[in-house]
Amino acid sequence: MDQSTHAACRVCLGGARPFMTVQGRRYWRCRRCRATQLDARQLPDPGTERRHYLTHHNDPADEGYRRFLARLASPLLKVLDRASEGLDFGCGPGPALAAMLEAAGHRVRLHDPFFRPDPAALERCYDFVTLTEVAEHLHRPHAVFRQLAGLIRPGGRLAVMTALGIDDRRFANWRYRRDPTHVVFYRAATFRYLASSLGLDCRRVAPDVVLLRKPGSG
Repeated sequence: MDQSTHAACRVCLGGARPFMTVQGRRYWRCRRCRATQLDARQLPDPGTERRHYLTHHNDPADEGYRRFLARLASPLLKVLDRASEGLDFGCGPGPALAAMLEAAGHRVRLHDPFFRPDPAALERCYDFVTLTEVAEHLHRPHAVFRQLAGLIRPGGRLAVMTALGIDDRRFANWRYRRDPTHVVFYRAATFRYLASSLGLDCRRVAPDVVLLRKPGSG
């Protein structure tokens, strides 16, 4: 396969074609799931990622940050049973979302490969798993989503918050794209395809939030 014109989509493993090059960064567009992704040869190394994450100031006590997280927390809390058990995947150094969910009576375990690594947390099942502003950083999204879907109990939910698409004409100047650790960009269609491939139901509950539900009941 000619690597200059074809690549494997890291989200669905379908075929991707060149989409756009911006300031030397080459992006591909999947023909199947419509995800846009940075060229695999340009992915940042772990040291670069960690240094950039440390520049974020996401204070769990900051009301503005909590309002931002409420865009996912509020619709999720409406559908959770009492005293549900969840995993905050990619929680970062200040797990504000977990604190919000725990204040509502739920139990939340944490895992972040850079700041709170807990491999044991990925070996049990949950009523819900959250990814807030995490999906766009994933180097291997297909593997991660498949793994997390496997951790959800029947009737459970995978709650994802990430920017969902933008007009192609605005992509080059999009603030979200300019973050050097944002390497994959999704559309609503991307999550519909992912959900179907993983045997999940998909519901978009906010402009940047989707809830993926595993059929059945716990």
